[in-house]
Amino acid sequence: MRTKSNKPTPPQGTPVSSRKRRRFDASFKQEAVALAKRVGFSQAASELGVTESNLRNWSHAVASRGTQAFAPLSQRTDVEAELRKLREENRRLKIEHEILKKAAAFFAKESE
Repeated sequence: MRTKSNKPTPPQGTPVSSRKRRRFDASFKQEAVALAKRVGFSQAASELGVTESNLRNWSHAVASRGTQAFAPLSQRTDVEAELRKLREENRRLKIEHEILKKAAAFFAKESE
């Protein structure tokens, strides 16, 4: 298994809060997805020492974004950058809308 850190992973019974997050490089993820397609997700996950859900998430990322699946944010296409920007703006506007609804309800209640 190739990870950025060569520290051993805690045993399976270790509480999640004390485990260190492992990071995998893009080439490892691409190779892992290719292996999973050849031998199956369950077997590939156990051979590589990753969870099956990680492997499936990586596979979905490759299917939806292709070669851009694991590219750093700075190297992604303009369309993805625009999408990220719009999603952030949408999240902010939803929060502002909730605040305004609560304020309107407060002042309507206060004026009665």
